[in-house]
Amino acid sequence: MSWVDDSNAALLTDLYELTMAASYHGHGMSGRATFDLFVRELPPRRNFMIACGLEQALQYIENLTFESDSIDYLRSLSLFSEDFLTYLSELSFTGDVWAIPEGEVVFEREPFLRVTAPLIEAQLLEPFLINCITFQTMVASKAARVAIACRDRSFVDFSLRRDHAADAALKAARAAFVGGATGTSNVLAGKFYGLPVSGTMAHSYVMAFEDEEAAFRAYMQDFPEAAVLLIDTFDIEEGARRAARVANDLRDQGMRLRGVRIDSGDLAPRARSVRKILDEAGLEDTGIILSGDLDEYRIKDLLDDDVPVDSFGVGTQLGTSADAPTLGGVYKLVADDRGPKIKLSAGKATLPGRKQVYRVEAEGHYQRDVIALESEEVEGRSLLKRVMRDGRRLGPPPSLSEAQSLCRDSLTKLPPALRSLEGQEDYQVDYSAGLEAMIEEMKAQSR
Repeated sequence: MSWVDDSNAALLTDLYELTMAASYHGHGMSGRATFDLFVRELPPRRNFMIACGLEQALQYIENLTFESDSIDYLRSLSLFSEDFLTYLSELSFTGDVWAIPEGEVVFEREPFLRVTAPLIEAQLLEPFLINCITFQTMVASKAARVAIACRDRSFVDFSLRRDHAADAALKAARAAFVGGATGTSNVLAGKFYGLPVSGTMAHSYVMAFEDEEAAFRAYMQDFPEAAVLLIDTFDIEEGARRAARVANDLRDQGMRLRGVRIDSGDLAPRARSVRKILDEAGLEDTGIILSGDLDEYRIKDLLDDDVPVDSFGVGTQLGTSADAPTLGGVYKLVADDRGPKIKLSAGKATLPGRKQVYRVEAEGHYQRDVIALESEEVEGRSLLKRVMRDGRRLGPPPSLSEAQSLCRDSLTKLPPALRSLEGQEDYQVDYSAGLEAMIEEMKAQSR
């Protein structure tokens, strides 16, 4: 079975990127070009996005290379000249990258990554950057909405088995953490990214023992400091009573029942019944974890109903962002050595020139953003930061905990209406005077 790694990732591209690159090469088009990556339009009921995926994008850019196996495959297509294949075999990225940091709130039309490099180098990055950044931004944005719904409760990413293949599962766990998850069930993501890993047990574990109580006893004895028991395999209330009996039997041996998980049924009344059973057994410190196709809407409803719950496991709806499973991310040419570029296609127009995004804050909240030309001086905090110069990163990346903290801080500064899970609220994103003038001038030139 084949996997994507640094040795073959250069071929994780669309064929037309390579045919365009071959044509550029043949016509001696080697000048520097600038591309912006942005999302044209937010999905329904989305008020913001959380920028995510930059670290993997930079790793790809820094290690971009066409190894001999890749060159041999391209040769077998009988599309490319030997001169072009030799060029690819010697290719490495030599350009500059600016980006909005992971965890920052972003809005539609705002460039959250900008690449300036020789035309072929910049062009070839398009598919991977869109794939990597828009997917993780989509999941981080969903996770941020779940975090808003959870209020002071925590949630864990349970999405591995529902995510769209292995690479997606790893990136989803990472993005969910940036968006506010406290951990993941995905052990490989824990190893790769240093994420806290968390898990309970499956119904098959309970059914594999002679009876439910025997399963609970064995699990607590095997994991005396971190046992969470799944109590809904048969009857939830009876499962809670059996868990309580086992916990009290083993308490003198220093074993603690950290929590019980309910994964099915009408969660609100079940959680209340279980809380009462645990409290009456003296297990007030045993938490209740709810899971089972949860999303931000169901979590909000549960907490609005004062359901006794300590944390949530969120899977399918998180890792696939099921209600908004795509972002319309694009990567467009905005400038080259001859000047700014604009696309005027209906519904797909672009903003010309090298740009910066500025954020204006007042009274502890974001007020508006301004997209401006790089050369302009505009009020506000600049969001795009240079992260790569001449093909090399300018420093170590922020930790995922720092990205999560930035996300949490950004969410608190959103205007209250934008933190709503219902409906869609517009955030003010303006164009600077210089950008407006450039757009009008280039429209006039195109007539």
